[in-house]
Amino acid sequence: MFHDFIREIRINNSRHHRATPDMNPLLLADNPEELDRVWRTPRWNGVKRKYSAEDVLKLRGSWKLDHTYARVTSEKFWQMLHTDDYIFTAGALTGNQAIQLVEAGIKAIYVSGWQVAADNNQSGNMYPDLGLYPSSSGPDLVRKIVKALQRADQIQHLENKPSKIDYMAPIVADGEAGFGGPLHAFELMKAMIEAGAAGVHFEDQSPSERRCGHLGGKVLVPTKRFISILSAARLAADVLGVPSVIIARTDAIGAQYITSDADPVDREFLTGKRTSEGYFELKPGMALDIAIQRGLSYAPYADMLWFETSKPSLEEAKRFADAIHRKYPGKLLCYNMSPSFNWLKVVDGDTLKEFNQKLGQMGYKFQFITLAGFHTLNASMYELAKKLVEEGMMAYANFQAHETELEKTGYRAFKHQRFVGVHYYDELLMAIEGKEAVSALAESTENQQFK
Repeated sequence: MFHDFIREIRINNSRHHRATPDMNPLLLADNPEELDRVWRTPRWNGVKRKYSAEDVLKLRGSWKLDHTYARVTSEKFWQMLHTDDYIFTAGALTGNQAIQLVEAGIKAIYVSGWQVAADNNQSGNMYPDLGLYPSSSGPDLVRKIVKALQRADQIQHLENKPSKIDYMAPIVADGEAGFGGPLHAFELMKAMIEAGAAGVHFEDQSPSERRCGHLGGKVLVPTKRFISILSAARLAADVLGVPSVIIARTDAIGAQYITSDADPVDREFLTGKRTSEGYFELKPGMALDIAIQRGLSYAPYADMLWFETSKPSLEEAKRFADAIHRKYPGKLLCYNMSPSFNWLKVVDGDTLKEFNQKLGQMGYKFQFITLAGFHTLNASMYELAKKLVEEGMMAYANFQAHETELEKTGYRAFKHQRFVGVHYYDELLMAIEGKEAVSALAESTENQQFK
C-alpha cells in the first residue's frame, strides 16, 4: 500500500511538472533523445561531454527533485555573464556578510575555500589553505548563506517595502582540487548543488599536495586527469538536472611539478628530472605557456576558464585571453583579484582605476576578491578593539553613530533585532496564538530607542 502511495505521488508530480512550461528541461527529459535535444540548445554550445544521455538517465533515478535555488541562480548567473560587462564580487565568510554584499548592490557571491579553511570549516580548526578541512565544509557554508539570504527575503516580504532587493543571488563556490579523484569530485559537486551553488570551480592541483594558489611548491595533475575531474562535475550537474556553471582553474603559474608524464600534452613542458617523491619537474620560465595549453585543453569541458596568477597584470591576462579566444572565441574567463597581491604596490593608480573594465573587455566576465570577507572581518574588529582600549565606551558610541550614517545608504544591521527577523517570529506567533501573543520586538529596547 505504501509503494502504491509513493507511485501515485510520482505520477502526480510528473503530470504537474509536464503541465508547467517553465520547469527545468534538464530534469524533465525522460529519454536519451529528449536530453540530447536539450544539450543541443544554445546554453550548451561549445560544451563537450565524455558520457552519453543514456549514462545520465541510468544514474538519475526516478525521483524528480528540482534543486530550485541552484537551478534558478545558475540560469541567472549564465544570463548575467552574457549581458553585463562583467560581474565583480567579493568572498563572503558568513551568511551576514553575504547579505551585506547583496544589499550594497553586488550581484553574485563568491565562497572561497581559503576562507572556509581559515574560519568556517566543520572541523572547528583554523587551517591554512592546504586542503586540510572536511570536504563537506564548503557546501555547508553555501547552505548557510542561502538560508541567510532567504531570511532577508522573508523579512523584506513581511515589511512590504516598495523598493525590492533580489536576494536570490548566484553563489560561486570553491571546489578546491575535488578532494580526491573523479568520484570525489562527483560527490562534492552534488553536495554543492544541493546546498545551492550556481557555479563551482575546480583546480588542476594534486589533491594530496593541494595548497593555496599563491603558495610555492604546487604539484599539478596530468591534463587528462583534470579533464576527468571536470567531466565528473558536469555529470553530477546533469544527473541532478541543474545547468551549473563549471569553472576550470589552472595553477600552472607557480607550479613546479606534475604527478605523472602519462599525458603527451604535458611532456613538452617537462625537464625529465624527478623528485624523491616521484614527481616530474616542470620547465622553468614556461608557466604562462603551460597555463595556456591547459586552458585550451580544458575549454571544451568547462563553461569558464581561470588561470591563477602570481601578480596582477593586464598584459599577462591579455596574452592568456587572446590565446584562448583564437581557438575558442567568446569563451568566458574569470580573474582572481587576490588580497595576496599588494595592489597599491604592484599596480599604479591610473591602471587600477580601469583594471576591472579592461579585464571585462578581454572576456574576464567574473572577477572576485577571494578573501575580502576575511580581511574585512579582521581589520574592522581590530580597529574597533584598539579604539575600545583607548577610549572606552565612547568608541562604541561613535561606531554606532557611523552605523546610523550607513543606514542612509541602505545598511540595516544597526537595528540588529529587526535585521535577524524577531518581528518575523512575532508574526508567526500571532498566526498561531492570535492577538494574545506578546510581541518580542514591540517590547524591545531596540524598538524604543532606535526609531
